Amino acid sequence: MINIAIDGPAGAGKSTIAKKVAAEKNYIYVDTGAMYRAMALYLFRLGVDPDDSAAISRNCVGADITIEYRDGVQVVLLDGENVNDFLRTPEVSDMASRTSVNGDVRNKLMELQQELARRQNVVMDGRDIGTVVLPNAQVKIFLTASVAVRAKRRFLELMEKIGTANLEEIEAQIRERDHRDMTRPIAPLKQADDAVLVDTSDMTIDEVVDKILSIIDEKIGG
Repeated sequence: MINIAIDGPAGAGKSTIAKKVAAEKNYIYVDTGAMYRAMALYLFRLGVDPDDSAAISRNCVGADITIEYRDGVQVVLLDGENVNDFLRTPEVSDMASRTSVNGDVRNKLMELQQELARRQNVVMDGRDIGTVVLPNAQVKIFLTASVAVRAKRRFLELMEKIGTANLEEIEAQIRERDHRDMTRPIAPLKQADDAVLVDTSDMTIDEVVDKILSIIDEKIGG
């Protein structure tokens, strides 16, 4: 099976790019961030304190999280409910960053991710795919962009979806999240030694996709 790992910080465009690359290659796209967000939503709805690691460990085992494709669209199911519309709110984003450091949460979700990668060709994006989840992936990409660019992207996304957002707050949240993700003790965000760095700050989506497809062809052939 061919495994393509795309890592990078929040707002770098990993999900958008990974979906398009997967479609071009006819591979399965596995949105690990959506799985962590679904777990965060589950814990948030239960009222679990994001700083209470014991409560997170105790409760995460009850979450049933699956990914399906319906009419060509990826649907994240939490206990059978389509939760796509709830996964990218600021509250869930913050909860996901805090709860994803929990070892029990990571182990539960990683098992599913690795099983998917064993059974089919996948494009998987996240923060530790190339370093921890799929260390033997044939192609590893580290996708990044400046904080200002990432904040503006998230601002425009939230304005379109919910009609309200604060650019300064979003930029501060991204800086804080970068620091938290890079310094967390379990599977911190970092570029794998054999990953190719792609800075998307001054690139269009199509340019990034073309760049990654050329990297894939170079490494494993067309």
